[in-house]
Amino acid sequence: MYVYMVECNDGTLYTGWTTHLENRVAAHNAGRGARYTRARRPVKLVYAETRPTRSDAMKRERQIKRMARAQKLALIANYDPRRI
Repeated sequence: MYVYMVECNDGTLYTGWTTHLENRVAAHNAGRGARYTRARRPVKLVYAETRPTRSDAMKRERQIKRMARAQKLALIANYDPRRI
């Protein structure tokens, strides 16, 4: 399972979870993702982390969504895509 953040075309951040990261980002960009991202395409993957279970991924998604924008930007700044 993955928890991820994408940056939308308008600079906003969207957080979600998925089992297939590349497919999910492609779905967002094709307009089949979340309603929020449909009008804000294209999106760019800026952060991802793995979680062992769906429940863990959903909990982490909620944690990230509750963070202030500055905290999210700090996560993104320390993100290394080679770690996932």
